[in-house]
Amino acid sequence: MIRVRQLSKQYTVHEKEPGLRGSLKALFRRRRTVKQALRSVDLDVAEGEIVGLVGPNGAGKTTLVKVLAGIVHPSAGEARVLGAVPWERSNEFRRQIALIMGQKAQLWWDLPAGDGFLLLREIYGIERGRHARNLGELCEMLGVKAELKVPVRRLSLGERMKMELIAALLHEPRVVFLDEPTIGLDLTAQRAIRDFLLAYRERHRPAMLLTSHYMEDIERLCERIVILREGERIYDGSLREVVRRYAPHRVLTAHLAPDAGGAPDAAGLAAGGRVLESTAALLRLSVPRDRVATTAAEVLRRWPVRDLSIDEEDVGTIIERIFRARGEEAP
Repeated sequence: MIRVRQLSKQYTVHEKEPGLRGSLKALFRRRRTVKQALRSVDLDVAEGEIVGLVGPNGAGKTTLVKVLAGIVHPSAGEARVLGAVPWERSNEFRRQIALIMGQKAQLWWDLPAGDGFLLLREIYGIERGRHARNLGELCEMLGVKAELKVPVRRLSLGERMKMELIAALLHEPRVVFLDEPTIGLDLTAQRAIRDFLLAYRERHRPAMLLTSHYMEDIERLCERIVILREGERIYDGSLREVVRRYAPHRVLTAHLAPDAGGAPDAAGLAAGGRVLESTAALLRLSVPRDRVATTAAEVLRRWPVRDLSIDEEDVGTIIERIFRARGEEAP
């Protein structure tokens, strides 16, 4: 559904010194810097996939989404979305995609969301029966039927984001671009959005491309990730493989009973690992994967444990480790 080959995008940025003097100098002699937002990116996304775009600010994630949605023209390379060239912006192409940006709204601030959905029905030429069916399904999945007649400005941020999702998906797009869809939302709203996206993917099987700074979004929604750094793709593969290759340890956490007798001496317990925290109530160890079972058994033997958990390292930490490793490999 999405096919990208050697896609590049560069911008010319005008720079000036701060202050009045810098402004006056810029009138006569501007300094120009070329910023490479994307560098020969290759990417394929199939029907029913949710692919996560991961990277720091300025990595090129939003630029790539905007190119594939037809908003930005690339400097070089080729892209096809549903067989169409995105930046040609044909009506047939635009009727089959949706772009959801967490920092931008498409609904009218002073109108109830229900009125906005009627207008979108006319814009997309959606048949009345299909519109009613889709609207009912989406409202039921997101639990916002009672808010359809409330002006958008009076909705909470989480409710507004749910309405934005409905507005973007009413016409049953085959490709969905999600740029920071949970930004600024509280934990309950974030969880509701994630659960909805997974349920919607199962029902309708669109191709989805997701950018997010929240690692829980990536872990919950994406089996495959693409990591960008300074516009360059440095990894494209399964999230599980990233964890396997770059997270050789797991985190063992033991909550101790009150009669544990002070902070446990766990030095040397996890060979090849390290003690992350040791108090009278808590013991946290970073343990090599092949020694997790042995170390857990030893912890249970030595101390009165009330609760024990074994977790993967945070994905954000793993990705930072990948960036550091790639930086060390660079010439």
